[in-house]
Amino acid sequence: MTGPAVSVIIAAYNAMPYLTRCVTSVAEQSIGQEALEILAVDDGSTDGTGEELDRLASEYPTLLRVFHQANSGGPSAPRNKGLDHARGEFVFFLDADDYLAPEALERMVTMAEENGTDVVLGKMVGVGGRGAPTSMFRGNQPRTDVFSSRVYWTLNPMKLFRRSLLERLELRFPTDLRIGEDQLFVGPAYLHADGISVLADYDCLFWVEREDSGNITLRTGGSEPRLRFLPRVVDLLLEEVPPGPRRDHLAHRHLTVEVRQLLDHLVHEPRPEQEKTLARLAEVIAPLWHEGMNDRLSAMARLRLHLVRHTMLDELLELVRFERELARSGVATPVLVDGGRAYARYPYLRDRSRGIPDTCYDVTSQLGVRHHVSRAEPRGTVLHLAGHGYLHRVATEDVSTELVLRERDSGTEYRLPVTHTATPRLGEDEDEGSYRYGNAGFEAAVDITTAGDGLPLADGLWDISLAIGAQGISREVRIGSRRDRGVSGAPATHLVNTGDGIRAVTLYTTRPYGNFTLDIGERKHEVLPQLSVPTVRWAPGAPTELEFAGRCALAAFPDGALAVHLKDGRGGSAVFPARPASRAGGDFLVRVPVTELPPGVWKGQLRIGSWALPLPHTSADLAAAKWRRRGLPWYAKPASEGGEFALRVARTDLVRALASRLTS
Repeated sequence: MTGPAVSVIIAAYNAMPYLTRCVTSVAEQSIGQEALEILAVDDGSTDGTGEELDRLASEYPTLLRVFHQANSGGPSAPRNKGLDHARGEFVFFLDADDYLAPEALERMVTMAEENGTDVVLGKMVGVGGRGAPTSMFRGNQPRTDVFSSRVYWTLNPMKLFRRSLLERLELRFPTDLRIGEDQLFVGPAYLHADGISVLADYDCLFWVEREDSGNITLRTGGSEPRLRFLPRVVDLLLEEVPPGPRRDHLAHRHLTVEVRQLLDHLVHEPRPEQEKTLARLAEVIAPLWHEGMNDRLSAMARLRLHLVRHTMLDELLELVRFERELARSGVATPVLVDGGRAYARYPYLRDRSRGIPDTCYDVTSQLGVRHHVSRAEPRGTVLHLAGHGYLHRVATEDVSTELVLRERDSGTEYRLPVTHTATPRLGEDEDEGSYRYGNAGFEAAVDITTAGDGLPLADGLWDISLAIGAQGISREVRIGSRRDRGVSGAPATHLVNTGDGIRAVTLYTTRPYGNFTLDIGERKHEVLPQLSVPTVRWAPGAPTELEFAGRCALAAFPDGALAVHLKDGRGGSAVFPARPASRAGGDFLVRVPVTELPPGVWKGQLRIGSWALPLPHTSADLAAAKWRRRGLPWYAKPASEGGEFALRVARTDLVRALASRLTS
């Protein structure tokens, strides 16, 4: 590499005292100064920003280059100036108010190089009350694109770009816009990038809210500048993306975020300007919005767009006022339940004089589902569950909640009834107690021998859900992620007698969400690894009792099922049950009184149901046990049988024993 790895471009206008921290955060990057260059452009500052940049340049003479220019009125010109002089393989745009975490650039460059991507988004964190985008940072995405992720919901330029992409597209920030210029730069970069990476497991960029609210991106107001860039963004999508789900995915962002922001400014303008702006907005969004997008949009967005399309100015002004009051109150809007659908009581619901369709208010699919598990306890073949579940804002009347078992691979599904129980104070801790859910409780008993429509459940992974129903509306949700502290989510394997044999049933919670699943038949949780017999010895104080000491991590199994089974190879057999080694824990002991074994070479296993575990090898160091039976001497000692457990029981040959003694 002949040039630096990263060129960091900082557009600075009246950025004191934030500027110093910004530049220092770049200079101290773990990637090393030899891999960096900083291009800082003073855009006609009057607060000492230019002087501070010159001081920093003297402190970092090989790292920082400073450009001074007359004020351009926005961030585009200084960013373009830096880009014109950049030499790095990658470019990162950094606002002078913000700063980087120490390993940010090193991690982003590594992400780009390992995955061959052209753009990297590093996780952003708001500082001082500034909100940062979050939906695209829920997990690392080594390689994605603009259509199959949420990256399009952040269109600011504070990202790592491969410079060859920017030069190939001849991308520069438009200088005739006060806001929205970043969307016309980042949008094409996203669309033409050979892969996009998201780095979500490290806080890369700290996005600062200035005390004077003087951030470049926060200074501009009014609907006019927004109405200037939005048509150009719409044209970009129409030209670059064919009609269909991919275009709709991107349009969703603009039809919600930009439209709402514009309307928030519209309410403060004179009536003639409001009418003119609304008519223009309706014209601009018309090519993007169609009825087929409704499923993507919230009810509020559908209502807002309907009013824009029909230029219903008074109704829009009232809706903006309603939304602001809603945000201040923190109380969710009540709903009207009718015909198995829920409609938010937003302004003008079923107002015949306005004729706004019900679809603009339908929140059925957006209803919040609340649930909690207070009991999840297997006993024998029955799993006992209890808790509560309700639909947010829907009173628990005509409750029809069911338990749903669904096998993960086959999709086989069984619905089981629950017993509804009273929950008289439920709901008083949210929405200022505006909604109560007095009949949201449930109790269920799942017997694995009959839960399959009267038949036993087949082997498999059975995910457990609630189909929460009230007033004809039903929503399904996995349960377990919210549960009492005393309800364990750790895997617990039970061996249960189902009448036709012993089966393994494990109740556990899945990762990362912590929902309950029944593992029947050892799909994920095998029985044998939960058993071990590391020790065999003569029992202390009982020199003719062979003692096996083991560990059993199973949560439960039928009485007497765990035992040592011995065979002598000639039809003889013996069974010795395990007993707990202590009152707590899973340690167990099995004692074999060898004086009761007939003569022969005895081999065996630890068994529980149809599962068998080899017994530990009897070491030659294990001394022989000796006793007398009917006056004659007997012994038991390890037998050499190829490394497996073997114990020889026999009567002592007196002649051979005497001869051995005489020759010793």
